[in-house]
Amino acid sequence: MKNYEIMFIVRPTLSEEEVKKVVDNFKKVITDNGSKITEVKEMGQRELAYEIKKFKSGYYFVFEVEANDDKAIKEFDRLGLISSDVIRHLITKIEK
Repeated sequence: MKNYEIMFIVRPTLSEEEVKKVVDNFKKVITDNGSKITEVKEMGQRELAYEIKKFKSGYYFVFEVEANDDKAIKEFDRLGLISSDVIRHLITKIEK
């Protein structure tokens, strides 16, 4: 079992309902691909250290994920790059 931490920033121009929908869609991507989300941290809207895609702030989220293989992680990475709602994401493997 491998552990990952996925941090992503959702663009600030979305409504609360739209942000929730984006997060739920990414949760579904992870669980549908055979991984388990152990913890979800909603860090709220924060200022970015520098401008990303012309945004100066964003909604931060952190998922802690347990995965048997990297199928779900690769799919999250692929969709994170495609999605216009996610302005930045970072996937880190956690050694325990």
